[in-house]
Amino acid sequence: MVSDRIIVPLDVPTLEDAIALLDKLPQVSFWKVGLELFVGAGPEILKILNERQKRIFLDLKFHDIPNTVAGACRSATAYNVDLLTLHATAGRAALQAAAEAIAQEGSRPKLLAITLLTSLNSRELAFDLKIPLELPEYALQMAILAKESGIDGAVCSPHEVAQLRQVCSDNFLLVCPGVRPSWSDAGDQRRVMTPQAAIKAGANYLVIGRPITAAANPVEAWERICEELATVG
Repeated sequence: MVSDRIIVPLDVPTLEDAIALLDKLPQVSFWKVGLELFVGAGPEILKILNERQKRIFLDLKFHDIPNTVAGACRSATAYNVDLLTLHATAGRAALQAAAEAIAQEGSRPKLLAITLLTSLNSRELAFDLKIPLELPEYALQMAILAKESGIDGAVCSPHEVAQLRQVCSDNFLLVCPGVRPSWSDAGDQRRVMTPQAAIKAGANYLVIGRPITAAANPVEAWERICEELATVG
């Protein structure tokens, strides 16, 4: 089902807020838990999602020395999550350590490397972060590093999907935030694309938050996006 490819973020500060959102959108099968909610509510939200038989994208973006990243990934396997993130910029040793740490787990999450946050643009990459590569090339190099290190996929802007798909093969998962229907506001996302265009470009999953959760009628917004995606051949 096309709706299974949409991940809705639980970008709220409390467990109560998260439960209210789950109750409001029972038809959503895949939810993202990020830093705000995990710090505010702890792993209890993951238990609730498991009890409701929801798929879980645990988006904590680990970035530390190899031993710490490996330990964090190993600990996260206890939560029965489907996707787990770490920054590609943690480096090859940390990426390899993460992959090796959970390789023998019976039920393990797919590891996704963050290539570049979608809130950043080319100017910030060059002038603030002092990275001399063009943005698409930088994202590609981070994805290649992740793949070579045994990581299952990457989180990237939909604008980089087509190139990453071509270079990294069909079995490399690509998850895209920065996806906005044409009828919604882009907010703080800089490199955005419509859901239909992102899927056509080669994305496996789309992270779509505020166009759904901040809509006057979230259920109606969800259904509208699903209907639009159903037209993608």
